[in-house]
Amino acid sequence: MMRRTVSAICLALCATLPAHAVTTAIPTAGLPTANDYAASVLPEKAGVVSWRTLAQVEMVQKGINLVPAFSSDILGLDATEVKLQGFVIPLQVGDGQKHFLLAAVPAECQFCMPAGPEAVVEVVAKGPVKFGLAPIVVAGKFSVLKNEAGGLLYRLNDAVSLGAALPAEAPARPKP
Repeated sequence: MMRRTVSAICLALCATLPAHAVTTAIPTAGLPTANDYAASVLPEKAGVVSWRTLAQVEMVQKGINLVPAFSSDILGLDATEVKLQGFVIPLQVGDGQKHFLLAAVPAECQFCMPAGPEAVVEVVAKGPVKFGLAPIVVAGKFSVLKNEAGGLLYRLNDAVSLGAALPAEAPARPKP
């Protein structure tokens, strides 16, 4: 129900954009995947599961359904404690988020998903996580969702925020 509502709002907002606000120019090399783009936005860190790893999934036909086929790397993460870094997409009102999505890339529209299911993790936190536009690192118990009807592939339970994903920029030195 929530997914349909969000999709309807996104379509309605996008339909009201002037034609010149939308670009259809695609570079000859093609567009990067969200996971490839994430590597340029969020440098990979030792001990943090990369979005390229989470992209190792493909949808395969099983009967009349499409089901995810996960790599052995991903299946090896199931039911283990992991760290992830990404951008918070709130699912609740307020600064403190206990249930949110963590995405490989920042959302450009508050009503639209910024990437496909391989670049989004549902997070259920132990306590409120401060919402902000800067990327964060979270730790928790990782679950591979093999039969999720909602279209999600990953969930992080009992998550806690470990702070900013990127180091704070050094303050500018005053000129002599």
